[in-house]
Amino acid sequence: MTDNQTKYIVIEGNIGAGKTSLATRLAEHMGAALVLEEFAENAFLPQFYTNPEKYGFPLELSFMAARYHQLRKIFEENKHGVVVSDYHFHKSRLFASVNLDPAELELYQSFFQIVSSHVPEPQLLVYLDKDIPTLQKNIHKRGRPYEKSITDEYLHKITNEYQRFLDIQQNSRVLKIDTNNSDFLANENDFKTIVNAILSHSY
Repeated sequence: MTDNQTKYIVIEGNIGAGKTSLATRLAEHMGAALVLEEFAENAFLPQFYTNPEKYGFPLELSFMAARYHQLRKIFEENKHGVVVSDYHFHKSRLFASVNLDPAELELYQSFFQIVSSHVPEPQLLVYLDKDIPTLQKNIHKRGRPYEKSITDEYLHKITNEYQRFLDIQQNSRVLKIDTNNSDFLANENDFKTIVNAILSHSY
C-alpha cells in the first residue's frame, strides 16, 4: 500500500479512451508525479496485433514486468504528495484474461498473484467510459499502425472485462465518467468538471 501521505489516483479506460491525455493534464494541474505506460518500449505489441496467439503470452508478461518496476520506482521516489497514473496494475490481469488461452492464463495468474501484492492500490480509480465508435475514432486519429487491426469485438471484450473489474473493487473508490460528449483537452470547462469530480472523490 502507499504511504498514508501519498495520494494515488489512477485513470483507466479502454483503448483510445483518453487515459494518457487526462492523466497528463491532471498531474500538471495538481502538481503530481506522473506515471505513463511505456507502449513504445514494448517490442511485442506490434507483433501481437499481427499474431495474437503466438505473442499474447510474452506481451502480457512483459507488460506486467514493466508496470511493476515502473510503479515500484515511482513510489520509492515519491513518498509524499500525489501520484497520477494512466493505468492500474490490475490492467495486466484484465487484458491477459482476454488475450490468453486458459492454460496460459493459469500460468500467468500464478505470476501475477506473487507480483501484485507488492504494488500499491490507488485510493481513487477513475474510469473513462466511451462507446465503441468513439474509441475507434480516437484509435484511428492517433495513427499507430499496429492498432489498425483492432476490432469492435475486441474492444467490447475489453469493456466487459473493465466493467467486471469495477464491480468488484474493494480497495479503491471508483469514479466512472461518461466522456462521450466531453473534450477535456480542448474545452476547459469539461476539464474543470472532471477535475472537480475527481477532487470530490479523492478527499
